[in-house]
Amino acid sequence: MREYLVVFLVAAAVTYLLTVFAREIALRTNAVAAVRDRDVHAEPIPYLGGLALLGGLVAAYVVARELPFLSRSGELVFRDAGVVLVAGALICAVGVVDDIFELDALTKLGGQVLASGLLIYFGVRFYFFPTSGEGAQFSPEPQQLAILTVLVIVATVNAVNFVDGLDGLAAGVVGIGAASFFLFCYQLTVINDATRATTAALLSAALAGACAGFLVHNSHPARIFMGDSGSMLIGLVLSASTLTLTGQFEASELSTEQGTGPGFLPVILPVLLPIAILIVPFVDLLLAVVRRTRAGRSPFAPDKQHLHHRLLEIGHSHRRAVLLMWLWAALIGFGTVLASLFQGPLMWTSLSVMVLVTMVLTFVVPNAPAPAFLAEEDG
Repeated sequence: MREYLVVFLVAAAVTYLLTVFAREIALRTNAVAAVRDRDVHAEPIPYLGGLALLGGLVAAYVVARELPFLSRSGELVFRDAGVVLVAGALICAVGVVDDIFELDALTKLGGQVLASGLLIYFGVRFYFFPTSGEGAQFSPEPQQLAILTVLVIVATVNAVNFVDGLDGLAAGVVGIGAASFFLFCYQLTVINDATRATTAALLSAALAGACAGFLVHNSHPARIFMGDSGSMLIGLVLSASTLTLTGQFEASELSTEQGTGPGFLPVILPVLLPIAILIVPFVDLLLAVVRRTRAGRSPFAPDKQHLHHRLLEIGHSHRRAVLLMWLWAALIGFGTVLASLFQGPLMWTSLSVMVLVTMVLTFVVPNAPAPAFLAEEDG
């Protein structure tokens, strides 16, 4: 655990420092978010935060290779993590070009599929699905698994891109998701008395750290946006980190807390977690597609009717809307992990309390005065 904490801190520190340089590069290349009708910021903000995020991830990877415990891990751990970072660099480069020159949606989709193909080529993909019976698994044809892998990655990348509409929103949601997945990976190895060194844990710890370091500059009022270079990068790393788990564990090696053999949720969670963590932006994405196509517009046509815009409309301040979205992400992400690993009245009671508190904060008190430290932004 201590070495993963080092990975988290290195990613956070390096991302924090590199964000200053990324902002300067953005200003010099005119990669700046102009003020548009659908935006909530009132002045142009630099893009290219993805460069800092990528630098933090790479720094964490390099340091992890030198740590006493992680450096002795299996060869697949750093090999797969390196493949994910290369694919991340590729999709980040596409995003950088978009941040500067504004690529069309089809070109960006091509870059996402290309990065997904790179992962598949080097073996970072889905390998099996659980079925009934202890240790039983179902492995479809490689072509079917490849298609599913691409769909999950592309959907996650675009969901993160959709949720990147308020200062600190995307970085916070993905950071919380990465932290919850790290908890899942680490606790799963503890329960099964397996090696603590996994690609999934390494990548999720680094991703959580990079998002934390970036949030210092990206929280409201933001001094820099991550842009497509950042949103596509962290979306790919989040989804790819879950994919690596099915390549390094067999269904028979995963068991529940009670040790009664392979549990369905622990095995299927790598498939579900990117969707579970990003269920809010996924729903937002689906609603946006339906809304726009019903109006006779392109599904990619921007508007100002996303969920975070609606939170602002019902009375939440900018910062409180972001905190609520983070709270929903934590509820779904950590709730899914807890439900997959633990059972019993305490777990269900905890989840029920979390749901109740989140619902009350979202719908019952939207017009209540914000605390002084949250209201200062609107003064």
